[in-house]
Amino acid sequence: MQQVSYIDLGLIDYKEGWDFQEKIFSELVQRKIDNRNLPKSEQHDTVSSLIFCEHPHVYTLGKTGSEGNLLLDKKQLEDRGADFYKINRGGDITYHGPGQIVGYPIFDLDNFFTDIGKYLRILEEAVMRTLSDFGITAGRLEGCTGVWLDSSNAAQARKICAIGVRSSRWVTMHGFAFNVNTDLDYFKNIIPCGIDDKQVTSMKKELGNEIDMEKVKDSVKGHFEELFEMELTPKIDLLETAK
Repeated sequence: MQQVSYIDLGLIDYKEGWDFQEKIFSELVQRKIDNRNLPKSEQHDTVSSLIFCEHPHVYTLGKTGSEGNLLLDKKQLEDRGADFYKINRGGDITYHGPGQIVGYPIFDLDNFFTDIGKYLRILEEAVMRTLSDFGITAGRLEGCTGVWLDSSNAAQARKICAIGVRSSRWVTMHGFAFNVNTDLDYFKNIIPCGIDDKQVTSMKKELGNEIDMEKVKDSVKGHFEELFEMELTPKIDLLETAK
């Protein structure tokens, strides 16, 4: 069974979290490159990581997105206390903020399966199973990545988890943004994921009360372990490096 390092960064500035991701991602890719020049007996194992965190208010735009989907100018962003970054994941614009679980799996898919489509579906499935643990039925919306409620009803479909990833040499980064206790008002300042006819929701909104974030994290982690057939182990030294 694959051992995967689990790192919880808590509330961290988006750029700091992105830099931390990039460091782990780059080191993992470089190790794979180095291994190609070594006999099999001398190659080093690659270790994947699963990072959880929350970010202060920030909007991020994927490399295929349109800046026109941000409905605020620089002054309005400052007034809202929010940052904005163009980043190197797929997808369009989304929001991150307190009360949202942001998951960054930095996985060497050569240790699991080399299929990005399957990888995305498993990320969705882990969140869907977590929602089921809390009594919320979720599914997929045809043609749209992410996790949705009432996905069979176009008029009522609403997104509860956005997904956008990057991969190189079968190493992944970026990941998912799961609305637990998220302030949904911040989504009114963007056209989320470039979709202007669908709503965004959260566990808090659906259940009518504040949700214990640690219980949700534990549920997500358990489903990751089951679906990826892996074991999460805390990585204290990397966490200290990040801080």
